[in-house]
Parts: sequence; structure tokens; C-alpha cells
Amino acid sequence: MEANGTSECTNFDSSLGQFILNNGTKYEHDSTKYVSDVKVSGKFKKSRSFVELSNMSSVQSLNLMERRVLVIYTGGTIGMVKNAKGVLVPQKGAFENLIRTYPQLHDNASWKQRLSENNYDTSFLVLPDAKDSCLKVMYKIMEYEELLDSSNMTEAEWIRIAQDIMKNYSMYDGFVVLQGTDTLSYTASALSFMFENIGKCVVLTGSQIPIFEPRSDGTDNFVSSLMIAGTLNIPEVTIFFGSKLFRGNRTRKISVNNFYAFDSPNCPPLVEVGINFVVNKKLIFKPNVIDKFQLHAKMSKNVGLLRIFPSISASVIRAFCQPPIEGVVLESYGAGNIPSNREDVLKEIKEAVARGVIVVNITQCNTGAVSSLYETGRLISECGVVSGYDMTPEAALTKLSYILSKTELTLQKKTELISRNIRGELTNTSTIAIEDHTLIDAIASSLNMTCPKKLVEVTEKVFSALLFYAIDNNDFRGVKKMIGAASPHS
Repeated sequence: MEANGTSECTNFDSSLGQFILNNGTKYEHDSTKYVSDVKVSGKFKKSRSFVELSNMSSVQSLNLMERRVLVIYTGGTIGMVKNAKGVLVPQKGAFENLIRTYPQLHDNASWKQRLSENNYDTSFLVLPDAKDSCLKVMYKIMEYEELLDSSNMTEAEWIRIAQDIMKNYSMYDGFVVLQGTDTLSYTASALSFMFENIGKCVVLTGSQIPIFEPRSDGTDNFVSSLMIAGTLNIPEVTIFFGSKLFRGNRTRKISVNNFYAFDSPNCPPLVEVGINFVVNKKLIFKPNVIDKFQLHAKMSKNVGLLRIFPSISASVIRAFCQPPIEGVVLESYGAGNIPSNREDVLKEIKEAVARGVIVVNITQCNTGAVSSLYETGRLISECGVVSGYDMTPEAALTKLSYILSKTELTLQKKTELISRNIRGELTNTSTIAIEDHTLIDAIASSLNMTCPKKLVEVTEKVFSALLFYAIDNNDFRGVKKMIGAASPHS
């Protein structure tokens, strides 16, 4: 950067948070807002989306080109080191000290340059410059006093992480949570529901091999997570693993020993990282209302997962649904089926629903969703069981825990919320507003397609083709009708 504050960075992308700079006048993109492409000429007054940076020193301008990320280190494999016996263990205070010695994780020269600034917080680390953005990512590590194995995580830890992010929300542009991988999907799902109207990016990540080992996947996971949290405009709780950023409440851990340990079976990745960051902007979840960010720091413990299996006894279901249980996620066969010849099982489920227990039906399969396509699925629906569509077990359980903790809601309202897409956690094809679902139903029927993810993808492609056909043929009535039918949510 030159003394007059000019820069070579002249392009702008609202999802990347980049700048438009003209003749020494700089503008900073507010990463919490969606802003369309803008051409800069002359000077702008201060607004919520742009801050005038002209007439500042190079150091001041440099500060305003920074993005600050808070890293919450809770434990897990990523930060472990070998003890005297060669066994991997968490070691208090070792993570940050070692990170500072790795040039790909900390730009010590840039950090020393900032020491000349007044009131500079030396606890910040500096990510080296990357070609993907002209923003400088500064990050601070908050290490928990007790480093936890992820298998020891409970709703108390979820709430603690959420509260730490809430306390620091106004001071940082994004957040990275480092945790063990075994329950990472549960944590991400829980945070996604507790954070209401979130406007910043939260990325959860970890590794299969400690970051300080030669063959670790931790370095790429950590660096990419920092860049995404600091420079991309993705106001969601996400998981980054194996070069892909997933919506957190759509993920599952699929491998114990593979670097590609996570997948999102019913929702494509939000970002794919290769030579470039490829952002699928269309998939970024956009809420229907704009409201102030707030934290719902409560989760009900009175929930459980019950997996249907051959010859399951009615007594098992009866015992499982007894107080204090308020909600049950029922993992059924295939498209939402349970034995139709087991009246005793159906009776226990029906009685539990009558007592006020919310029962959510999801599939045991990795992909696809529950439906009333078969008689066995229709019977369970008639018992008062709520469809969970294509939610993962982790998302269904944490969503149920979140909704049940909202004591101000009636039982009916809580039940309705379960099947509603509130954080991008499910694909409810009934919410796709194409008139009378003719197109969706026709595609599903003709292609024998039951996977919501594939159904939506194919429908969108066919919809686009029909729209272009109408435009080419000057069918203005058809164009207007199709645009009016399109929904912002899938």
C-alpha cells in the first residue's frame, strides 16, 4: 500500500466483501449486509453499507481493510500434541504458541509492522496474504480453560459457545469454532437454531490429524475457515471440512479415518475450495424477515433418538416415551415406514402423541426424505407423528430441543415449527411455489425421484429452461406467471 492510501484492489463482490477503490478514495464493504454491485464515482457519505476512507493515513486505511475473526478453541484432535509416551493429548496453552511459529498460519512480519500502532492488541495473529481477497484477516484465539473431547459435549457446552460468540458479536466480523469431529454436526446444528437472525459467518472445523503433524488436514481446514469467516458474506452456522463448506445443520460425519469426513447428503456445499473459492450464492440461506440478532440460550434435555428395528417391542417405545421425555426423533425405514402389522407399536406412538410428546419422523437412510407414499408411512402420520422431511438426526434432535425450550409457544405452534424450514435445515417441497406443484409432481413421477435435493435441482433446471423458452417466444404472460411463481426458498 502506498502512502496516499491507494491500492491495486479495484473489484467488488458482495459475497467476498471486496473493495472498489477510485483515485485514493476507499470504501469498505459491510460484511453483514447484502449489497449489489456498485460503481464508485466521487465521494459517498457515511452509510450502513460503506465507510468513507479518504484522507486517512496508510496505517488507518490498513486497519479498515482488516477483517477480525474470533477463534474459539474448545479442544479436539486439531490442537493435540504428543506427550512423552507418544500419545496425542490436549495441552493447555500449546496451540496458540505453536501456531505463531507456522508461517502459513501467522504472518509475523505483518504482525511486527502493526506493533507501531497505538493501542494495538498484540494478542491478534495475522493470516498471510492470499490471492482470493484483498482483505487482511486478523484473528484472536480464545482457548477454553478445560479442553474437551467432543464426545463429552452436552447442551451446556453448546450454550457456552453460543454465549461467547454473542458477547463478542459486535467486535468481530466472523467466528471460527475448533472442536473434535465426533459431535461437530450436533454442535453446528444446535448453534444454528440458537442463533436467531444471525448476520455473520460462523465456521466450525477440526481435523483428523493434529495441525502440527506433517500430514495434517488441519492446516487447510483452519486457514480456509479463517478466510471464509473473515471475508465471505455467508450469515450462517457452517462446517468446513475437506475443501467444502457445508450448512452446519445439514451435515453428518461419514468417516472415521478419511480427510473428507463430513458430507451434506441432501444439500450441496455452500462453498467449494480449490484454486479459487467457488461460492454457491443461490444456496445461502436468506431469512424472510430482517430483525436484530439475538441468542436463545436454552435447550431442552428432554428429547431422544429412537431407531426403529425389526421386532422392536411396544414396551421399548412405551418406556422411551415416558416423562420427562417431551420430544422423540423416530428414525424409520426408507421413506418413513414402520411395520403396518404392529398395532401395539402404533398404539404406543399414538398414546405418546396424545400425552403431548412431539414425535418427529425421519428416515434412517443417508439421502432422501420421509413421505406418505406407502401405507406404512401414512399410518404413522395418522398417529399424529410430524414429518421431519430430509432432516439429519442431528438437526432433528437439536431443532426439537430448541423448539421445546420455547415455553411461550403452544404445543400446536411447536409442532408446526418442526416441519417448517427455519434455518435451511430441511427441504420441504411443499414450500416451492410453482403453481399447483404440477412441474414438481410431474418430474418426481416421471423420473421416480424421491430425493428432495435432486428433485429441487432438476426442477430448477427445468424451470429455467421453460423460462428461457417463454422469453425466446415472446410469451410475456408465461414469463410473468413463472417469475411470480418462483420462491426465494427451496
